[in-house]
Formats: sequence, structure tokens, C-alpha cells
Amino acid sequence: MKSQSPAWFNAMYNNRELVPKSLEHLQFWQEASRRVLLDPSRRRVEMAYGHGEGENLDIYEPSDEFKKGKNGKKGSKRPVLVFIHGGYWRSLSKEDHAFLVPAWSELGVVSVVPNYALCPSVSIKHIALQMVNALSWIHQHIDQFGGDPSNIHVVGHSAGGHLAALLLSTQWAEVGAHLGARLPSALIQSALSISGLHELESIRKTPFLNETLQLNAADALALSPAFMPSPHGGQLACVVGGLESEEFKRQCRLMRERWGKSHVPVSEEIEGLHHFSILESFLDPHSRLVQLLKQTLRL
Repeated sequence: MKSQSPAWFNAMYNNRELVPKSLEHLQFWQEASRRVLLDPSRRRVEMAYGHGEGENLDIYEPSDEFKKGKNGKKGSKRPVLVFIHGGYWRSLSKEDHAFLVPAWSELGVVSVVPNYALCPSVSIKHIALQMVNALSWIHQHIDQFGGDPSNIHVVGHSAGGHLAALLLSTQWAEVGAHLGARLPSALIQSALSISGLHELESIRKTPFLNETLQLNAADALALSPAFMPSPHGGQLACVVGGLESEEFKRQCRLMRERWGKSHVPVSEEIEGLHHFSILESFLDPHSRLVQLLKQTLRL
């Protein structure tokens, strides 16, 4: 990575400045999510996966046709999609992303959207450990909600893409031993990083972000999925919008360069999309993101 000025890093990573009408996209997310959260026909169960700040998650059942057995075997456990939201580890919440759930429910998955505490009240390392605990909880309890604990997939956007890649590379058997739980070594079957951040040294050099995140060089290295060993099981797909900054495109390419094509079979730019519209493309059943998800879930 070339040596660049602080102003250059700010320009590369400030998506609210890069995307015209970015606030309108965020307003759409909130309004559409509110409708989903208030829909009495959509069953949402909120559970705690721990006792700390932000340690709760929402579980959504698939659409009625799957629950009634019109697709797949009646009563069979469904694939589990865990979505981790972005916001540069310092903003947004699970409630802001409920608008995505109907699209996933139509695919017949059990959707789980966890919250986490936000910087600066906690560190990124703390958030990563929260997500490890959340996935451990999901594996142990999701069968009670119709999900298959052996068929868990993680999707993350932006900072959530960073966390999704981290989770895929986690040594789950060791985590289980530490937590006193029996966890499989390949707890996650796949991960999809959408506009993800895979090395954090660049984030540490971005002034408008690191004022809040307070990353030091050691933590930036230790928390970068690109510099972690490739996973023993499960594959990572990385996508980025063709209208995103060169830094986000580099962050996308980086995982294949570091982990190799066998572990990162998908690494691509999706034309015509920016940092916000790429996530909204889940709402189009014919979009590239939905195609990737179907391939991953073998639907």
C-alpha cells in the first residue's frame, strides 16, 4: 500500500461524502425497516446472547410457504443466515437493517441479525469477541427456532464484512473449549463480505474514523482478516460496488490475494452500485447478491 496523506484516506473512506444523497439511502433503510418491525404477520424473536451492552439479536422465521412445507420437507431445519451490519463499528443497529429480512425470508432461511456495542464505548476487539459469542449462541440455540446449526452462513456489510471474514477464520473448536461448549471446527459454512474492510491499518490512518475507533498499529494488524490464516472450512465471497472508491475495491481484492482462490472463489466488482445501493440490491430477486446467496445456500 502506497504512502498517502490523511486527507487522501478520509476521501477514500468517507462514503457519506462519496455517495450523493447518502442520507436518503439511510432514511430509506430506517423507514423500510420500521415497516418490517411493525408488521404483525412477521414473527420476530429478540434474544440475548450475552449480558453486556448491545448483546442481543433478532431471529426471523422464513416465509409461510417454507414453514408449511410447500418448499422442502415439512418440519425440516432451514439454513441460517446471520447478517452483521456496518456503520464503521460506531453507528447503526440491527433495527436499521430489518428491511432486508423479507428478501431473505422468501429464500426459506432463518435470518438472525445481531447487535453489538459501538465504539467509542468499546473497542473493535471487544466487538469481534461479541460476534464470536453471538455465533456460539446461535449454533447452540438456533434449532429451537427452526434453523439448522450445521448450516450457518454469515453475511456482513462494510464493517460487518470485516467481522464476517474474522468469524470465518475463527478457531471454533478452541473457542468452544474456552466457553465450555462443544463447537465444530467449521461452525460457519460460508461468509459473504459486501464492501468489507479486510485490513485495518488503512482505517487507523483515516483521521475521521480513528478519532473514534482509537486503533493502534498492533490492534490494526491483529484484527485484520487479510493477515490471518485462511479458514479450515468454509469459503469467503467478496463483492464491492463498481462505483465505490479505489480503496474499497482494493480491500475486496486483498482477501483473494492473501487467502487464495480456493478459499475466496468469488472476488468481484458489481457494476453500477455504490456503498449503499449494493446492500439494497438484496431487494431485487435477480441481483448478483441474491444469486450468490442462492449458490452458497444451494437453493
